[in-house]
Amino acid sequence: MLATAAGFAVLSALSPVAVLVGAVYLGSNSPHRTTLIYLAGALTTTVIMGIVVLIALKAGHLSLPSRSQPRYGLRLGLGVVALAGGLYMTRRKPGKPDPAKPKKPSLVDRMMSRPEPLFAFATGAFVFFPSAAFVAAVQAIATSKASDLAIALALLTVIVIDVVLIWLPFLFYLAAPDFTTRTLKRFNAWLRAHGHAIAAGALLVVGGLLILNGITGLT
Repeated sequence: MLATAAGFAVLSALSPVAVLVGAVYLGSNSPHRTTLIYLAGALTTTVIMGIVVLIALKAGHLSLPSRSQPRYGLRLGLGVVALAGGLYMTRRKPGKPDPAKPKKPSLVDRMMSRPEPLFAFATGAFVFFPSAAFVAAVQAIATSKASDLAIALALLTVIVIDVVLIWLPFLFYLAAPDFTTRTLKRFNAWLRAHGHAIAAGALLVVGGLLILNGITGLT
């Protein structure tokens, strides 16, 4: 149960946007405060939605043998949604920038440009809204026959993994601020060039795994 949930949590954590935001905040005038507020926003969304999804799935008694079809049907549905999102992103590749027409900033870019703590918190909450992979991770926990303590620890593990791209760079920053800042700037530039492909690839992988798992369980 934990291995499956952690695997999906790792796929959920692979968010280029999360890294971009973290790099910007660590390079801001108040890197410690802004990053911690950003983390607080991410944790708020992740914890609340994780508990809500867990309770909803538990209420459906999907861990019972008689509920195997709804359990695997849900995974199949999540896989279809993720795969469709990945295919859409693959087909809709970002166009080349036109020097004559300045690129319109995205919602996340506009939120990051505001230094107030409220916007850092809102950015974390928005960027870390649960993905199909995160829901699949929680479902793996909710449909297990583990004890309540094991389920709580597994959910905590999934939450920690899901926001790893905030707290791990922050720890590196505390240990070596200059090196981490330089590395993140280079990585940030690479992500801006390849982030779309990475996000599409992650969705395709998550979708394929969930569809395979759902079909295997249903048949």
